[in-house]
Amino acid sequence: MSDKKFTYKDSGVDIQAGEDLVNSIKDIVKETHNTNVVSNIGGFGGLFSADFGSMKNPILVSSVDGVGTKLIVAFKSEKYDTVGQDLVNHCVNDIAVCGATPLFFLDYFSTGKLEQKVGFDVVSGFAKACKENGVALIGGETAEMPDIYDKGEFDLAGTIVGVVDRDQLITGEKIQKGDLLIGFKSSGLHTNGYSLARKVLFSEYDVNDQPEELDRTVGNELLQVHKSYLNVISELKEVDGVHGFSHITGGGIVGNTKRILPDGLKLDLDWKSWKRPAIFDLIQKTGNVPEDDMRATFNLGIGLITVISPSKVDEVEKMCSELGEEIYKIGSVT
Repeated sequence: MSDKKFTYKDSGVDIQAGEDLVNSIKDIVKETHNTNVVSNIGGFGGLFSADFGSMKNPILVSSVDGVGTKLIVAFKSEKYDTVGQDLVNHCVNDIAVCGATPLFFLDYFSTGKLEQKVGFDVVSGFAKACKENGVALIGGETAEMPDIYDKGEFDLAGTIVGVVDRDQLITGEKIQKGDLLIGFKSSGLHTNGYSLARKVLFSEYDVNDQPEELDRTVGNELLQVHKSYLNVISELKEVDGVHGFSHITGGGIVGNTKRILPDGLKLDLDWKSWKRPAIFDLIQKTGNVPEDDMRATFNLGIGLITVISPSKVDEVEKMCSELGEEIYKIGSVT
């Protein structure tokens, strides 16, 4: 038996580094808190005082997600302050399309070796998006697991909880034949399709290359932040005649929007009704990707769809214009 003494730090886990990270982020996390937050970070659980007195029948709505292999683009680019925003905004959209108002967010950040600047940048991204969406960041977990992740790698996951009054819940049940599909411009790939996008683009380009088709480098284009649609959803859901929302994530436009259609209805899409952002054309051209694969994998420039009564088109267009949203009439329900 060896006389060598093994410490936790010898195994690759630095408890002090974790404590230092927590101390460094306390102020930026606290900036996301409101009067409903009872605890600061560092406890065993995040405490949130829920007051739903204004609601007749409050329904809690939750969602959990990750950033996927978009993280590999962040590793290659050594840019870590956007992926946290991606995660928060993705989760916010997922519950906002149900009519919910987001309340609080919890994050999970796991890595091989905890690097203070990387950890700080990631959590700063969480905090930035939480503030922008009016969400409290009330807790999280930082795990150092040296035998699972290679040097410089990490993974993220997040959970959001929101609330909606039952009679304000948006399920798509009001959608009917003849309703129109209004598409909202995305900020790029958002957080889906990166396994295909990376395989294609990095076979030809480096993250710092700028093809003539793009206005920025490949790395910066792929790291464009997943857009939050909370503000526009919050406004439009009050309009009688707005029958449903679809957040366009993995599975593309059809795969996500058909989830909210009542039985017996289907989508009639005009795929040429909007101009695809250049990144999608570059992926398709570089990888000779079949059109069916493009449609099933990417949002193709449409990050959100709302299904509305034809009589509400003018009103919705006016509201979106005032909110600075770029929208397209992309099809109908048949």
